[in-house]
Amino acid sequence: MLCFLILFYSLSSVTCAGLLSRHRRAWIIDSFNIEEGHPGPFPYELGQIDIERKYRVNFDLYGEGVDEEPKGVLSINQETGAIYVHKALDYEETTLLKLKFETRKTDFSLDTKLGIEISILDINDNPPRFQRDLYKINTDEENTQGSSLMTVLAYDRDKRGTPNSTFHYEIKSVSPQTENTEFFVNEYGVISFKGCFDHEVAEKFTVVVEAKDHGEVVSLSSSTTVIIHVRDGNNHLPTITGQMGSGKVMENEIGTSPLRLHVTDKDSPHSPAWKARYTIHGNEGKHFKIETDPETNDGILTVIRPLDFEDGAQRELSISVENEAPFFSCTVKEKTTTGLWKVDHIKGGGTNAGQPHSVKVTINVEDANDPPAFTVTVKEAMLEENAPTGTWVGKVTAIDPDVNHARDFVYEVGDDPEGWINVDPHTGDITTVGIPDRESPHVVSGVYTVLMHAVDDGQPPRTGTATLNIHVTDKNDNVPQLEVDFVDICVSDVPTTANISAFDLDDNPYGGPFTFQLLGDVEGKWKLNPSFGYTAGLVKDPGVYVGPHEVKMKISDMQGESEIYNLTVIVCDCSVTPNCRGRRDSAAKAAFSAVGIVLASLLLLLLVLLMAVFISCKKEFTSLQSGDSAGETLLVSHIETPGTDCQVPNSVLAVSTNTEQEPSNWQSLHDGMQHQTAQLTNMEHNFYKHFGEYTSEHLSHQSHGNWNQMTMNTGADNRSYQHQVQFGFYPLLFADEHYESNSLVCAQVKEMDIYSRNYRMVWNEATLALLQQKVTALQEMEKDLVEYEPHLYAEEGDNESLSDLDAISIPDNDSFQQILNNLGPEFNELAAICNRTHTQN
Repeated sequence: MLCFLILFYSLSSVTCAGLLSRHRRAWIIDSFNIEEGHPGPFPYELGQIDIERKYRVNFDLYGEGVDEEPKGVLSINQETGAIYVHKALDYEETTLLKLKFETRKTDFSLDTKLGIEISILDINDNPPRFQRDLYKINTDEENTQGSSLMTVLAYDRDKRGTPNSTFHYEIKSVSPQTENTEFFVNEYGVISFKGCFDHEVAEKFTVVVEAKDHGEVVSLSSSTTVIIHVRDGNNHLPTITGQMGSGKVMENEIGTSPLRLHVTDKDSPHSPAWKARYTIHGNEGKHFKIETDPETNDGILTVIRPLDFEDGAQRELSISVENEAPFFSCTVKEKTTTGLWKVDHIKGGGTNAGQPHSVKVTINVEDANDPPAFTVTVKEAMLEENAPTGTWVGKVTAIDPDVNHARDFVYEVGDDPEGWINVDPHTGDITTVGIPDRESPHVVSGVYTVLMHAVDDGQPPRTGTATLNIHVTDKNDNVPQLEVDFVDICVSDVPTTANISAFDLDDNPYGGPFTFQLLGDVEGKWKLNPSFGYTAGLVKDPGVYVGPHEVKMKISDMQGESEIYNLTVIVCDCSVTPNCRGRRDSAAKAAFSAVGIVLASLLLLLLVLLMAVFISCKKEFTSLQSGDSAGETLLVSHIETPGTDCQVPNSVLAVSTNTEQEPSNWQSLHDGMQHQTAQLTNMEHNFYKHFGEYTSEHLSHQSHGNWNQMTMNTGADNRSYQHQVQFGFYPLLFADEHYESNSLVCAQVKEMDIYSRNYRMVWNEATLALLQQKVTALQEMEKDLVEYEPHLYAEEGDNESLSDLDAISIPDNDSFQQILNNLGPEFNELAAICNRTHTQN
């Protein structure tokens, strides 16, 4: 290879230099090797490059070992071409050095350029090394010989494939040395053993394994330590060595331990090979169980089901014991020079493994007082519902199971939830002491359950129990009932239906389906479709008006038993409020709130009137004239002149006052008020005509009387004065009193205005319903007319001075208090109209 490189570079040089001159070139370069780990001294001459030239050249060397890593290893004499080594190399780090050799003429032109490779010679300077210096493993005592325990691995860094890196494993030492165990390792580092493990002889082995190479000059080696822990196996059977306990059991008792067995075991305590497991033989009836004490390994016999002395006074049992881990045995029969030894190895059960040790025990059963036993523990009986007291239901019978000493006993009622029955203590005859009701919550699926007892006279007394299931036959003693006594229904141009459901506590055939029937004057208003079943359809004809209605309904069951119910039906406009019930509830809440506000207003008014009696802004007053005022609209009251202006632009106030006057003056004043009231009443006549019935139903609970009038006793001379002030359609109540200034009247007007607002919610709902009916009627009357003609509903004065009213909108979800606080500019125009009308009259 080196010759080839020299030839290649020489040809290249000749080609490049042929243009200048042609001359013969010849040189000899020796191949170089460096032995790793050379001891020196440094530098030493590795060799010399000899090139025949007729002219002088300079030598240069570049590459690995010179100016590349590992640097500083080699150098060259530029004049002679001698190569020097300056330090030792390690084969495991560097196996080959690649360099570039150049020669230059005296004019520094390139003469020759070629590559040189210097090999590093390996020496055996690395022993085989194990991956770990210490290994620890656990193995079972019952492992069979020849099985692999573990594998150890070593590696040699010397040149692969040479004797320096080739090594073998061998066991150098084993501690402790036992007679029946020998370890060996194969060429792959797998450690095995011959013979048998015996935990009781040696529970731990320390094995030293060596790896040794095959170096020609010198052989190197290293070792590792393997610690083998032998887990105890079950190679010793447990043996029952004794028993403790009385061996006696009282009949009918459970949880007692009459016997305790003690065992011995040579295996390691608390290991699976030592822990005992007991088995009971001859345990017919499963009366006993045996458990292992985790600390002592004793077997504890316990009674888990009651024993009966009458079935036998003694119980013969056989109890065996074995370990949790399966039993095994290993015995060396012959040691051979080659291969595995001959051993006798038994693992698991079988006849050769030995039989578990067992003992026989006797348990004596002592007699005790047995409770009376019923001949039938669950007795069935029949009883008719509503049967009279003293009705015979059935009879229970019990006996005393004690054959040696039978005792007397009595019958008792144990658990009787409703207290319906009684039992004769001596005969066991059961009779009723209450009226059975099949609809009782304690009757489940028609069955009433009672517990019966038989109690003997032993010390202590023993009690036997039986169950009495009384099947109660049904009677038709319940009438059909409505699920709810009110329904909501929407007003419509077509018939609308609401479902009415009923139920009956009686069972079939005394219950449904039911027959529904309407009573009273329902022609053209209400009808039923369907009228038979568990749910009937109440159909409303279009002519039924909005509001609450009461419908009488008769409901009959399959046997003709019936009941009449008053059904409340709320008819409302579902296009305005989808939920009639919610609308009615909100109206009721508003009404209650209105009553509270009215009461608060009256109390505040009384306080203001009392203050007016004691506080005076002017000493002189104009007397109230008692003349005939039949032709006047307003009554003359005490006016303080000049006084303070009291402007009420948003409301109209008609005040009727009364001082302590003679009856004749009072009569004149009353006549004037009647005239004034009559004028206002005419203006509202049409409204009252349509809503008298509706408003009387909705306002009766607020005014406790006729809503058009309100009465107040002043307490002066025990005389009752009836006064009325009206604003629009809102009634106001003013008490008789002297007024010192218009400002006081303003305060009273504001208090009364709050009272008047309380009725707004009710009138708003009524007005919407009336307008709906009127529009519907006009549509029916005018559907054939070509042109629309205005209709006059009421004459309210000069129509030339009419003006538009502000739109008033009150959402359904606003609270009543918010409505009172928000009454403002919407009422300005209405107040002005009412004021003009009142002044003209």
